Amino acid sequence: MKKLSRFTIIALVLLTLTACRQDKVAQKDHYKIGIVQYAEHPALDAANKGFIKALAEAGYKEGKNLQVTEKNAQGEQANLQTMVEQLAGKNDLNFAIATPAAQAMVNADQETPTIFTAVTDPVSAGLVKSLNKPGGSATGSIDAGDVKQQIDLLSKVLPKAKTVGIFYNSSEVNSQTQAKQAQKALAKKGIKVIVKTVTSSNDVQQVMTSLAGQVDAVYLPTDNTVASTASTIGQVLKDAKVPALGSDAAYLDAVLLTSGVDYQAIGHAAGQEAVKVLKGEKISDIPVAKPQKAEIKINEDMAKAIGIDSAQLKAAIK
Repeated sequence: MKKLSRFTIIALVLLTLTACRQDKVAQKDHYKIGIVQYAEHPALDAANKGFIKALAEAGYKEGKNLQVTEKNAQGEQANLQTMVEQLAGKNDLNFAIATPAAQAMVNADQETPTIFTAVTDPVSAGLVKSLNKPGGSATGSIDAGDVKQQIDLLSKVLPKAKTVGIFYNSSEVNSQTQAKQAQKALAKKGIKVIVKTVTSSNDVQQVMTSLAGQVDAVYLPTDNTVASTASTIGQVLKDAKVPALGSDAAYLDAVLLTSGVDYQAIGHAAGQEAVKVLKGEKISDIPVAKPQKAEIKINEDMAKAIGIDSAQLKAAIK
């Protein structure tokens, strides 16, 4: 009996220690969260704001029971590695905004739970095993719009467009996925496609100018480089009088219209998932959140500049 009791006690102790490790976040009354954002532009800033709002609504407030450390890579991949290493192992939870930031964070720290947002395809990016069952140390919310729906909208409002250009940063997994889907959708409509890519913001003006001279319209997938150089792209398109549809409201100023997600809303959804983790739920079991609906916005100034009647445009969308 004594021997059996000793084994029983050891087993109970091991079970208790395991449970403590799994619930260590939930048992604290003060939390540390690290935030790494890939770049500074309206969409990602809105996602960050939504995340903080969701935490506050759940009672997690900075200066009260929450300490937040924020890092912004300013669109530079080299900065990400340094920043994620500074956050790794030092927080109860990390929040990564955009695919490059999420990949860097997960690669640097697979022990600390990572919540991500502004990621289009987390499966292809290697962040989760599936959307419904992430299975690892990360989950979050995606910004994947309905590309087929976007192409349907483009051909509806620009029926005379026979050649459409697609422009994005080839190093972004998000953009690659959407660009392929757009090519397929355009091909089914018998529309010729010309694809131009860049690897940094330095080449945007030159490449976009070349593309604008070869097409009737442009499709811009969700892309951090596009968002951060929206003013440059917008000027090129305006000068060339080429209409464009963007899948991100963050670069509405650069295009005729956008059809995409509400980034503050997906950031808020990510924040709600962070709350679940802080309260003790296993991150591996929390499904990735999807956008609720697409938002269509029209740039009336761009319409006027390139000679399109905004009233007719609005009528076509309805």
